[in-house]
Amino acid sequence: MNTDASARQSSVRYEADERPPLLLTIGLGLQIALLTVGGVVLTVAIVSRAGGASESFLTWGVFAAAAISGTTTVIQAIRVGRIGAGYVLMMGTSGSFIAVCIGALAQGGPALMATLIIISSLFQFLLSARLSLLRRILTPAVSGTVIMLISVTVMPIAFNMLNRVPEGMPSTSAAVTALATVLVTLGIALKAKSSLRLWAPVIGVAAGSIVGGYFGLYDAGRVAAASWLGLPEGSWPGVDISFSPAFWALLPAFMFVTLVGAVETIGDSVAIQRVSWRRPRAVDYRAVQGAVAADGLGNLLSGLMGTVPNTTYSSSIAVTELTGVASRMVGVVVGLAFVLVAFIPKFLAVVLAIPDPVAGGFLIVLLAMLFVIGMKLVLQDGIDYRKGLVVGVGFWIGVGFQNDAIFPALVSDFAGGLLRNGMTAGGLTAILMTIFLEITSPRRHRMESDFDLAALPKIRAFLEGFARRQGWDKGTADRLMAASEETLLALIPQDGEHSQPRRLLLVAHREGESAVLELVAATGEGNLQDRIELLGDERAVETPEELEISLRLLRHYASSVHHQQYHDTDIVTLQVDVRPPPPPPQ
Repeated sequence: MNTDASARQSSVRYEADERPPLLLTIGLGLQIALLTVGGVVLTVAIVSRAGGASESFLTWGVFAAAAISGTTTVIQAIRVGRIGAGYVLMMGTSGSFIAVCIGALAQGGPALMATLIIISSLFQFLLSARLSLLRRILTPAVSGTVIMLISVTVMPIAFNMLNRVPEGMPSTSAAVTALATVLVTLGIALKAKSSLRLWAPVIGVAAGSIVGGYFGLYDAGRVAAASWLGLPEGSWPGVDISFSPAFWALLPAFMFVTLVGAVETIGDSVAIQRVSWRRPRAVDYRAVQGAVAADGLGNLLSGLMGTVPNTTYSSSIAVTELTGVASRMVGVVVGLAFVLVAFIPKFLAVVLAIPDPVAGGFLIVLLAMLFVIGMKLVLQDGIDYRKGLVVGVGFWIGVGFQNDAIFPALVSDFAGGLLRNGMTAGGLTAILMTIFLEITSPRRHRMESDFDLAALPKIRAFLEGFARRQGWDKGTADRLMAASEETLLALIPQDGEHSQPRRLLLVAHREGESAVLELVAATGEGNLQDRIELLGDERAVETPEELEISLRLLRHYASSVHHQQYHDTDIVTLQVDVRPPPPPPQ
């Protein structure tokens, strides 16, 4: 624990709520925008051309995608009400929607695609509001698996970009250009001082572009021909409210891809919190809800504007880990840069002129780091053989489908080729296995009461009955009661005032030789998990004596404490190790 904390302290130079120097903020924000705006444009181009849409739609779609991506990136960073994570989470066009959007364009044109995106975005808002109900399904193991599969899904694209050069160029030009990008980026990231490490991405790309320019790979003509300012020549495609058979046939696929995108966003919003603070913190699920809501807003705006849907870009996590700058002001700069790009064709041309081997080389570095972040997420709460099976089977199923190694003839025609995306196939597998584990898990015993100390006698009776049914003695029941009582004392506000009456749900079940208690109540102020970690830390904020006593007792009674904070809901999960009573003497 101390090793992890010291490592984090040395790697994070600016936390999420800190303000780096203005020049550093602008420079880092612009380089991130430079490296990701090409992906935003490329996704729209792929969907438009594969779906048979016109050049007019492509022009409009690129403009709308850049503007919406920038707007929602700013919202993610600053958090507007309950929308936004409050972290650097870049938003951009979603590769998960490529297959279904192509199908919608082919069958009904841009208007049908827009309608389907609008309807599916409403599902994402509902998911954000009720995220606590899915906490046992969208677990860190599921989210981590999806993040690892993002690397699997995108890495082939990066590998193909390494060899993509115009005809007539020397055969070694792509290899030398990509190698220069990777070596410079890794060399600075691994060995340079922390101040220079911040610029590793842009220096690596600049070095690769210079080498590529020597071979004639950098398309300077594109930059020269582009205008400085301009609006799209296309026009808004409108929406289709006829609800044709094509709409109903494609709607389930859009809904599922939206769910997969939400799982990716959940994983990204959990992972970005892990790399944004010097001292490890418990995950703030209110920020996760905000991230999903902002994702839904991006999809809604994309549908209304008639372009490809948004999602969070996991590369923002890798860049934050690489540079050590997690300040949300960087996210604001990235978002504003995206909006400016929408109106500055020449700036966009500078980005699009970067040789593919350069972009591919740097993308490989980011995806490698992202894969490791997914692994850390899987392991953060420990892993047993059940979680191991969920992660292992889900991951390799995703790899198999991504590489057309599993029943390709059947999969290619199913739901428009939906399962040919490894992230979708593997994520769905992990979700279904997790649901199966939940359905077949030991019976959960539950009780409800007022959220008040007057409920303690009722809680005691409930826990004594639960312990008796498990064959545990009175001493075990007393430990369960003590842990529940200290949790209740820690959750109740110290001033004793409540804005409205609250209810408590207590759920108990058995896992091996442990009891797992789940206390669900209205939202409190501080995270118990963080407070317990801070006990005995000289730098910790002063804690009221009576609360500190409760927390110390809770740490004594419970072998693990997990506190998930959602809007209007607190969920504290306690694991209490117990032993059955000894057999009676013979």
